[in-house]
Order: sequence, then C-alpha cells, then structure tokens
Amino acid sequence: MKNPACRFCGAPLETSFADLGETPLANSYLQDKADQIATERSYPLHAMVCGQCFLVQLDTSVPADEIFDHDYAYFSSFSKDWLAHAKRYSKDMTERFGLGKESLVVEVASNDGYLLRYFVEQAIPVLGIEPAGAVAQAAIEIGVPTKICFFDETSGKALADEGIKADLIAANNVFAHVPDIRFFAAGFPKILKSQGVVTFEFPHLLNLIEGYQFDTIYHEHYSYLSLLSVEKVLAAVGMRVFDVSEHPTHGGSLRVFACHVEALHETQAGLSHVRAKEAKASLDQLMTYQHFSQNIAAIRDDFLAFLARVKEKNAQIVAYGAAAKGNTFLNYCGVTSKDINFVVDRNPAKQNHLLPGSHIPVRTPEALAKEKPDYVIILPWNLFEEISTSMTHISSWGGRFVTAIPQVKIW
Repeated sequence: MKNPACRFCGAPLETSFADLGETPLANSYLQDKADQIATERSYPLHAMVCGQCFLVQLDTSVPADEIFDHDYAYFSSFSKDWLAHAKRYSKDMTERFGLGKESLVVEVASNDGYLLRYFVEQAIPVLGIEPAGAVAQAAIEIGVPTKICFFDETSGKALADEGIKADLIAANNVFAHVPDIRFFAAGFPKILKSQGVVTFEFPHLLNLIEGYQFDTIYHEHYSYLSLLSVEKVLAAVGMRVFDVSEHPTHGGSLRVFACHVEALHETQAGLSHVRAKEAKASLDQLMTYQHFSQNIAAIRDDFLAFLARVKEKNAQIVAYGAAAKGNTFLNYCGVTSKDINFVVDRNPAKQNHLLPGSHIPVRTPEALAKEKPDYVIILPWNLFEEISTSMTHISSWGGRFVTAIPQVKIW
C-alpha cells in the first residue's frame, strides 16, 4: 500500500511515532441508549513523523465537520487555571503591544469567549472565529462578537474583504486541529495588519516525547508540533517567528510570536533558546521518534497492573475529568466501566453521558462524596493541582488520587 503523504510538505510518511489502534472520537460522548452504542464509530489513531519537515501527524484524517459540529462538547471556561492563563495573556499582550480602543484583537478558535472577554473588559474591540455553533453562541451571549466558520486561507480572504485587519491574532491550541495545516496558516497573513502579531500556543512536542504524553494524541489533533516544524509552516505562507515563550499549560506549551516577513519586530532571545533545546533533543533526527511506541506500551501495562491489584482488594475506582486525553488513554488501555465505575466532570454537557469507547458513565462531582471511592484517577493530569486542591475532602474517607502518566503514582 502506498504511504500517505505529509500534510505539509507532501513527502511520503514512512516512520511510525505512535500507533494507538482504532478508537472513537475523543469528544464524542454518548447517551446511554442502545442505538447510540450500537452505531458508535471508531477510526485508526496512528501518528507518524515526516522525515523531511519533521511534522508529527496522524496518517489518516477524520473530516473536521464530523468533530467540530454544533454539539462539540469542549468549553474552555470550565478550567479555572486556563481562565487565569487567558487573563494573564490579555494583560501581557495589551501592555507589550500597546493595544487600545483603536485596536482589533481576533481569536481563531475562540470557543466560548473565554479569552476575548478579558479584552472586552478593557474596551478593546474583538472578534471571535469559531466553527462549533454551541460554544460560539455561548460567546455571543457574554458579549463577544463571533463569526461561526472554519478559518483558513479562503475565509481569511473573505474576512479581509470585509475590512477586518487585526493588530493581534490569538490562536490557542488550534494549529494542531486542522487537516490542511498550510491552507490554515495561509489565512493569518490575510487578516493581519502590516505590523500586527499572531501568537500560536500549542503543546510542545518535546514535552510529549520526554513525558510520554501519548494521551494528547487524538483525532482532532491532526498534528503534534515543534518549533522546528512550525517555523517551516509559517515561512511557507510569508510569516516569520520573532519570539517564543514557554508555558506550563497542557503539560508544557510554546507560545510562538509571528509577524509578516517584512514587519519590524526584532528577534528575541526566546526564539534561539527554544531552537537550542530542540536541537539538543535531536528533534531533527528520526531516531528520536522511533522508540516512542515501546515506551507507551510499558505505561499501559503498568496501569493495567495497578487496576488488577486494587480490584483484587475490592476497591472502588473512579476517575475525575471526562477529558479527551483521558478517553485516548482509557481506550488505548482497553479500560471499560467494568474497571472504573464512573467519571465525574463539572461540564453539564458531558454529565449523564457515556465516555466514548469505554462507555464509563459521567456524573457530577458531587458523586464523589456520595460514593466515597477508594481511588480517584485524575485523567487530565495537567490539571492535577487545580483538581486535587478542590477535592481535598476525599481524604476524609481515606480516598487517594492517582495519576498514570508518565507512570502510575498514588497521591
């Protein structure tokens, strides 16, 4: 069979990075109905790395409109830590780039207005661009103007034709979500002022590799990004990176600052710092990527051994956080509701549903105090501090928190 082509440079994909089998879409929560369970679909989840541009990517694509439909269930505002991160961003960018009432801040994949609302509070004009109708409507209802559409070169040109030109464009955790990464990136120069700035935030591939964060691989993440690969993509559409900062969000992220090639923004030290880190980690060498699958198989086996040990003691095991990363992890491990009784989540859109694939029921956080489980597995491990701090009461009945990546740890 012919090898698939790299979604950026077109070279044949020949090197496997992580083959996680076939799984349902990570955010496709089910109602507890026989017809929905019977018709649930699964898709191959196999990440490969391009030997030419070193873009890590899924080798097949689920159409974006099957993932980001009107009922897409992810709402950014349910994480207090993420809201705090967004508020800091609005303050920092306003001060750094001198934004004010005459400026325009655009966010691509603006979700429920979680970030732009902080610019609105400063009386800075904003525009959100969001393809998922349900979350876009939530943004509109809190006063964040939002266009419901997918962003790419075509829609970027259409927006520019309407006179939309931004001083700042934010693109947080969206660069990985597009099947055609070049076509997506080409939209940004269309709506960016000549001296404007685009910031892209994304989980850093280097942290994924070093922390074995394979649960961040799922169908809506078509690509897994390094500075090395992102610089290549942006250069191809006439943009250059002039600064990079590192952040703890999502297990360790980069914020990349980019502008038009001819813009006056001077190169900052953060760019050379991250370039050097990636060079030291040999992200430009295929051997760096080739043994990842063996390492994650060991993590799976370690977690299954933990479940077997505690089940022998008739312990009750539940989970916290109906997160996409948790669904990848559970499905790769083959875990079901026979292994974990239920999962709790603060998001009402997920409650009273089943997790995709594992079919573990989702309940409200109040279920923890009612059931008093022995172990609570925190699936969104990147929010461990936030969740464990808000749930200290589980220790009153002897309950323990558990995280499973990069190895099983009982807290």
